[in-house]
Amino acid sequence: MAKDKTTEVKKEEVVVGAEAPKAAPKTPKKKVISGILYIDATFNNTKVLFADKMGNTLFWSSAGSLGFRGAKKGTPFAASKVGDVIGSKAAILGVKDADVVVLGVGSGREPVIRAFMAHGIEINSIADSTPVPHNGPQAKKPRRV
Repeated sequence: MAKDKTTEVKKEEVVVGAEAPKAAPKTPKKKVISGILYIDATFNNTKVLFADKMGNTLFWSSAGSLGFRGAKKGTPFAASKVGDVIGSKAAILGVKDADVVVLGVGSGREPVIRAFMAHGIEINSIADSTPVPHNGPQAKKPRRV
């Protein structure tokens, strides 16, 4: 027959009024020297994604995720705040330089790059990958009277 397996549970003493030990400051799990910054600037929002050279997403942010609502999401001020958040996260990770890929025609294109560069990160290249239609929308049918 099989033996019964019993496990012992260790009980930790809880002291009332004692403070929990403070956590050490966050240290990055891996160092990334360079990466790619993808900026999606629409009329209604600005979304930013930072990836390593292999294309793996490291972190992202948007104006909506920072608390901006409605028409304020599409402003250059909101875009600069998004760039500031992404730049600070990249600086903690140890990023020295980045390539930038911009999509869209919104007003947050330049403020994101300026706020990102303010954290001491060098920009190698800026590529505009805004999709452009070759034939545009279908024309309206002629009116029959």
